[in-house]
Formats: sequence, structure tokens, C-alpha cells
Amino acid sequence: MAGSIHTTAAPIASSLSKLQSINGLFAIYKKQGPTSADVLNTLKEVLLKEAGVKNPNPRKRKKQSLKMGHGGTLDSSASGVLVVGVGNGTKMLSTMLAGSKKYVAVGELGKATDNLDATGSVVLEKDFDHVTRLDIEDKLKAFTGDIMQIPPLYSALKKDGQRLSVLLMKGHKVEAKPARPVTVYNLTLQEFKPPLFTLDIECGGGFYVRSLVDDLGKALSSCAHVKELIRTKQGQFTLEEHALHEEQWTLEHVLRSLQPCSEPEQAVRRGDPPEADT
Repeated sequence: MAGSIHTTAAPIASSLSKLQSINGLFAIYKKQGPTSADVLNTLKEVLLKEAGVKNPNPRKRKKQSLKMGHGGTLDSSASGVLVVGVGNGTKMLSTMLAGSKKYVAVGELGKATDNLDATGSVVLEKDFDHVTRLDIEDKLKAFTGDIMQIPPLYSALKKDGQRLSVLLMKGHKVEAKPARPVTVYNLTLQEFKPPLFTLDIECGGGFYVRSLVDDLGKALSSCAHVKELIRTKQGQFTLEEHALHEEQWTLEHVLRSLQPCSEPEQAVRRGDPPEADT
């Protein structure tokens, strides 16, 4: 009997050791609904179970059996590319936070919400019949390049160590953060079917698509919120070519798509990385 236990345990130990030895970056697809942290915990749990760990608890930080993090929060209501760092790859995630990202955003004119997307409560309604395609294209010019942007109240930014969104949900009064510099590399209107409009966006770190859509609605003498948001690219990772869907969350697929880190020390940045939210 002792021999049978040994032969069963050996492959499990080997699988776990192989999983724990991975260092690098890869991308997964985050669906609408769960938070980015929830998605990461689910991924970790799936991989640990595959490696033979019984009843893994990915939320326990002490004696963590798998070091993993993500490179920039996607809102619960958003979907798309979520870059994951594993092992020493977690030290490279600051470059993902600051790097270029691409989004497809569907905005809805005529309604503003408290959190600037479709999951929030409507706080204002205004007429939008006067808005034309040319109006939107003209106003978009002011949001391209190096601009100043006020982050939304409902965000991953923190006050006294707690996220603003969490403080708001607890009923605390939260003041808006001051405007800060962000970069928009490309911004184009793809479709306009009132009240809906679709934007293609390429931006740098710290940029909020929800704030853009809210500001655009005001610039058009109306109001607007994000109805749908998809991140299509983050750094070198694209939705079409690199993002692993849930059925592909296996050690084999991770190893196949992993971008290894040869010198992780050079990727570490001093100080706290900027929060990335959408």
C-alpha cells in the first residue's frame, strides 16, 4: 500500500513543482461580471487543482503556493485582455500598467450614471437629438494626445489604503481626485446609431474610458455613459491572438503562450505602480 501512495504522490508533486517554476507573462480573457481579482483567483484555483492541490484557497497570501498577479484592473462590467504575471513575471506587471492599451467602447448618449457605466444608477437625462456624427468626430479631437483627465469617483484609486469605489459603497463621502496627465494615441468614431456610438481607443497608463465618455457627452451639450467596454490589447498581448479563454486555463496552454522573463530585476520600478481601471 505504501508503494501505491508513493507512485500517486510523485506525479502530483512533479506537476505542482512545474507550475511553481513558471516565470513570465501571459494573457487571459476576462468576461463581464466578475472583478479582475476574482478572475485571477479562479485561474489560480484551476491551475492548482490541475497540479493536484486539494481544496486550494487562492485568497490566502501566507505560504502562497503560486505567486500570481494581474497587470491592470478591468471593471467588472468590462471584458477583454487581462495580462497575468506568474512567478518573477509579477515584477514585470508595472510595465503593463504604464504601457499602451486598446479598447472598443460603446457609449450611450442621453443618460449619465453615478459610476459612468451601465451598471450604475441614472443621475441625469438630457436630449441628444442635436448630436451628429460630425459633432462627435469634431469633439474627439480635444481628447486626443496629451490631455488632463479627472478620474471617476468609482475607481481602483485609493484613499487611506482603500479603493474609492469601496469607500463609496460603504457610504463614505469621497472627493474627486485632481485632474492628471494621460495620453491618448488614437481615438476614432467607428459607428454612430443614436443613442449609441462606438469608439476605438488607444491610450497609455492611468486612462479611464468611462471618464472619456462622460466628458464627451458633456462636450456635446448632452450626457453619456459607457454601455459596453472591451479591452482588445494590452502591451504586446491582443484579444484575438493571446487571450486564453476559460477552457484553455491549463498548464499546457499557459506554457505554450508564456512570455518568459529573463532578467526580472530590470523590470522592477521604484515606488507604487499606477492603478489602472477603466
